[in-house]
Amino acid sequence: MNVKSRARIGAALGVAALGLGVALAPAAQADPNPITQYRTLAGVGSDTTQDVLNGLGDVVKNALGQKIIASWNATGTATIKTKATGCVINRPNGSSAGIDALRNAVDTNSGCLDFARSSRGPADLTSTDLTWIPFAKDAVSWVKRSDSALPSDLTAAQLKDVYECNLTSLNGVALTPILPQTNSGTRQFFLSSIGVTAPGACVQQGVQENDGTVLDTAGDIAPYSVAQYTAQEKAVVTDRRGAAVLGSVGTIAPRNADKTLNLSFPFTRDVYNVVPTAKLTNATIAATFVGSSSKVCAAGTTIAAYGFGTLGTACGATTVKGER
Repeated sequence: MNVKSRARIGAALGVAALGLGVALAPAAQADPNPITQYRTLAGVGSDTTQDVLNGLGDVVKNALGQKIIASWNATGTATIKTKATGCVINRPNGSSAGIDALRNAVDTNSGCLDFARSSRGPADLTSTDLTWIPFAKDAVSWVKRSDSALPSDLTAAQLKDVYECNLTSLNGVALTPILPQTNSGTRQFFLSSIGVTAPGACVQQGVQENDGTVLDTAGDIAPYSVAQYTAQEKAVVTDRRGAAVLGSVGTIAPRNADKTLNLSFPFTRDVYNVVPTAKLTNATIAATFVGSSSKVCAAGTTIAAYGFGTLGTACGATTVKGER
């Protein structure tokens, strides 16, 4: 399978479901609806957490019953308008792109963005200008096609060999390892988890993450957010799994029998909302994101409905800072 055949993913990502509460029926919504409804907090970034933030955007409200969070998906129109005045920016695709856009908004004092979605932690822990606020637990596993003869279990060492192109076939099937685009937090977390610094030349790169339809040959494998897979399976969001099925790592499955996240899986991670450290005391940001009693952390039913694990008292912590 070539990169061009995978590129169709971009067109498929324009729709993501929000409507949650208790009902799990998918809704054909993505960016804030209507897009002219400029809410107090504007955010961009991670593909993995875009849908759960859309869901939280529907249920997190102020004392007047008004929605607070406006979260723009990773893909869609080339530009987005995040505030009523000015603030037309290129749409950031992925955790790193969202963090860069937030950093630029801080540096230019534009006021165009208030937070970034991130499925990875900070790259530079020596800095303190941005704060990573965890709100949910996820895991990253790998997927193959359901009709493939590839094994359903791989060790971390085997995955490392696959993505360094040292292991090129299994069970008589030629392997085609696939990676998301470079701004993807899932890509960065997965490579770090399997100990790969630089992917090998055999790796197909640049696809949109969490889309199983790009797996169109028997040897294709790719990383996949377990929460996204579960939400797609439950039709809480648009189902992009195609023929993809989750694999296990070292005989440990990424999900329990009831399809909840298996916290014993080796590649679990926190997912975050990133805010400028200087704005942690802002009343709206604090009430929305900071502390286990914040509005986001209190919306555990919504978080769990999108396939994520909840963090309990660790939700809303402000101890992880960095990346400037």
